[in-house]
Parts: sequence; C-alpha cells; structure tokens
Amino acid sequence: MIRYPQFTGHQIGVTAPSSGIPTELHHLLHQAEQKFSDRGFTLQFTPNAWKQRFGKSAPARVRAHELTSLLQDDNIDLIIPPWGGELLMEILDQVDWQSLPAKWMLGYSDTSLLLFVYTLKTGIASAHGPNLVDLRADIWDETSSRWLDVLSTRVNETVIQRSSEKFQKEWQFDNPTPHLFHLTEATEWKAIGGQHATGRLLGGCLDVLLHTIGTPYGDVKTFQHEHLNDEPILWYFENAEMNVPALKRTLLQMKWAGWFDQTSGILFGRSDAPSVHQDYTAEMVYEELHHMLEVPIFYDIDFGHVPPQMTLVNGAHASVQVEHGQGTLIQTFKG
Repeated sequence: MIRYPQFTGHQIGVTAPSSGIPTELHHLLHQAEQKFSDRGFTLQFTPNAWKQRFGKSAPARVRAHELTSLLQDDNIDLIIPPWGGELLMEILDQVDWQSLPAKWMLGYSDTSLLLFVYTLKTGIASAHGPNLVDLRADIWDETSSRWLDVLSTRVNETVIQRSSEKFQKEWQFDNPTPHLFHLTEATEWKAIGGQHATGRLLGGCLDVLLHTIGTPYGDVKTFQHEHLNDEPILWYFENAEMNVPALKRTLLQMKWAGWFDQTSGILFGRSDAPSVHQDYTAEMVYEELHHMLEVPIFYDIDFGHVPPQMTLVNGAHASVQVEHGQGTLIQTFKG
C-alpha cells in the first residue's frame, strides 16, 4: 500500500541533501524566497542550503540530520532542495528510514535518488518535479506550475497533466524576462510499440539510480510486492549526462537485476545528454528496449533536465497516452 502525504499548509522546508548554494549565488535563494512569499508561502532554510564545499553542502551526517529535522517538524508541509548535485548517495546510510513520517518531498536530478529510496524504503509517495531555483520566476509556466495541483491531490482523487506546447532548447541568461524558462521549441512526445500504458509510477535520474542496483536502497522487487501488491511499474527516467553506450549498459543492468520483470512501459524525459555515439543513437536504444521488454516506450516527455517539467509521483497509479505528438498523464492517488 502507498501512503500519500497531505499538503495542507504554506510552510516549506529548504535543505540541501546534495549540493547547496555557494555564496556567489545566494541571490538565487533570495529570489526564490521572495517569489514564494509573494504567493503566500514561507520558506524555512536549514544552514546547509547556503553552503557548498568539496562537492556538497555539508558532511553526510550533517545533511542527513538537517533533512530529518525538517521531515520531523510538524510545521513543515513540504521539502524542496535548492537543486540537485552529485553526492546525495553519501547520506543514504545515515538516515533512519523507518522513523520518517509521511511528508512531501519534491525535486529532480540528484534529489530524485532521495525520493526513490524514500518511497522504496517506506511506501510513502514522493514527487519528481521542479527544484526550488526552478521556481524563482515571477510567472511559472503552465507545465511546471502544476506541482502545486499534484501535491494538493487527495487519496483516491485524480490529477491530469498534458504535454507542454513548447520546451526550452537552451538557457539565455542575458535575456531578462518574468519567465525563468525560454520556451521556444515545439514539444513532441514520441512513442514506440504502443500509444498507451498504465501502471504504478517509479523512477528518477538514471545517472544516480543505477548505483542502488544490488544494494539495500534499490530493492525494487520487495517494494513492488509489499507496497504495490505486485502491480506493474510504469517507469520514468531522466538522463542527465550519460552517453548512448552508458545509457544502454545501465538499462541492461536494470533488466538483469529484475527491475523490469513486471513493467507496463517506460517514459524517458527530454535530455541534453549526448544522443549519438558512432551513429548509435538514443532512439535506437529505445527501440531495442521495446523489443527486449515488449512494452511501450515513450520519450521526449516533459520532465528532467530540459524544461519545463511535469510532476510525477512515485507510487501513484498512472496512465499515459501519446498520440500525434501530444500526450496526457493521469495520476490517481490509489493506496
């Protein structure tokens, strides 16, 4: 059974279980704090949100302690890290997972590792969506802004998200705008081997999830049996930096580890990682994966490192439909 946190207030905790914000970029946190305040929210920062040294915000035990303190604070309704990073994995053995309450956590990239393990270890839903610094704009785009609707969904209720009209090809830091993202390219969701799939959502950033395979933090089979009653998983993956051969190796390892034994389909977010290696393309990998697993594969979906992004809930019952480049994702907070 999946437990869904309730988002009922306006107090948001900001902590950095991976990377914090270095001094020269503190204005990003100040901007986010102001924009959230304008919308009626209050941000409560832990000290490590403002720090960055040796590739992380603080030593692992400090990061784990500050995260746990927010999770156990009854006044905090939601936790959003500033952004991702590289070394969240260091805190996994520093957290007492079974003592954690049900509370929403939101983010992507390295943060997705925290969300993935939290859901696997506890059966509590978590939300793959924007990081804090992605929400520091005057105006939130239609797709990214749906995080609030998703987290406000109640048990047994349904939330519907549709594909964006346009996505961002590249950052334009020298072109100020009330919108953080520069959405200029026409969005086109793509499908291989079918236009529809239904299952329980689970996933995150491939670059970091792969390191849980064969460890106590990646026991997908036990999670699926104990919390999903062996329902099929509708996987979703973002690729931050993997080239095409690394992508294929990782997917093969996941298959051999049994992650795809009961799978209804796989969604891949848009990626700016290298998409071609000696004429071998990411699309070819997706085709091979479809033939290997005999399930539909969807790609260039609105999540991951190329904005904008939808909010996907680990553990939620979901249905995806893709037709003529347009797509719909329906999530139901089923126990």
